Amino acid sequence: MLSGVNVALGVTGSIAAVKVVELAHELRRQGASVRAVMSPSASSIVHPWAVEFATDHDPITEITGRVEHVELCGRDGWADVFLIAPATANTVGKIAAAIDDTPVTTTATTALGAGVPVVIAPAMHEPMYDHPGVLDAIDRVESWGVQFVDPRIEEGKAKIATEEAIVTEVARATTNNSLADKRIVVTSGATSESIDPIRVLTNRASGQTGREVARACYIRGADVTLVHDGGSVPYASVERVESAAEMTAATIDAAADGDAVVSAAAIADFTVKTAPEKIRSGEPLTLKFEPTPKLLDSVREAHPELPLVGFKAETSGDDEAMCAHARSLLSRIGLSFVVANDASVMGAADTRVLLVTESTVDERAGSKRTVAGAIADRLADAVS
Repeated sequence: MLSGVNVALGVTGSIAAVKVVELAHELRRQGASVRAVMSPSASSIVHPWAVEFATDHDPITEITGRVEHVELCGRDGWADVFLIAPATANTVGKIAAAIDDTPVTTTATTALGAGVPVVIAPAMHEPMYDHPGVLDAIDRVESWGVQFVDPRIEEGKAKIATEEAIVTEVARATTNNSLADKRIVVTSGATSESIDPIRVLTNRASGQTGREVARACYIRGADVTLVHDGGSVPYASVERVESAAEMTAATIDAAADGDAVVSAAAIADFTVKTAPEKIRSGEPLTLKFEPTPKLLDSVREAHPELPLVGFKAETSGDDEAMCAHARSLLSRIGLSFVVANDASVMGAADTRVLLVTESTVDERAGSKRTVAGAIADRLADAVS
């Protein structure tokens, strides 16, 4: 996700600075090179040697005659992005006022003047985060194009965002914004059909591919709605659903002002009439299955001109058969393209898919995150 990206990492004097070692490791795991800049207060919380170990570079703890801030974040500097994580209320206020009295604030001023993207992950006590002056400073800095990663409000503290959220925002700041100003709706995961108040019919889909597609679209600048049976994510607004009918209704509604729909969910093909009370065990039971309406058909009927992307999972393991089924779906509904895959990858970390149009087949394999990026790139071509 961050392959080849140079990240200058500013560390300030929040207690959340103790998390910077793992954050630096995660940035590097995602492919980035990392060099740190530390305020004096940060050096009192986490030792520069620990940051050196985490980044494999000597951290900058003072600005010398080498003009380190310009070397890192000047117009011809090393960094592709300046990430400040954690950022204290003090640091945010100083950046808003162009006050340069620590290596971090001086590097921030340099980056803003040079047009280097800046991402800030605040961390402080909640009353400080709610201070009108701090909120005004955040608004002012955001108006300059700085991206803030919202903190987690827990236990009276505005805790630093998760590593996942921070890495995603860094990726968004450094990736071609080919889906900027687009609203993309993504369905993900399995649906569940109630048998009785306790039991459900479902499938083995984990939802990982759909979530990664949503993230990949967000990283490329899109405003994303994720329709799934799951919790909140830092890169999309979530419509929480359970059944196929709920997913279809939510998708049609979300698509009303959308620019495309990607239907990555493994939606139930059948439903049953729900028993009002728990069905007693110990005796044979016959369930009468009824087919569920197809989501893509329903969305196409509601939005005739909207670009749609479908997924087609098969169990044959035969590419020709997968392509034939994909093209049947493609032509019947009028899809932009179809992502065909072998159902055996459900729940696995890696995947292999075929991106199928009427005349082309593009094979992609690797981690679901990598494949999702290829799907998002193809989608950008379809909606451009």
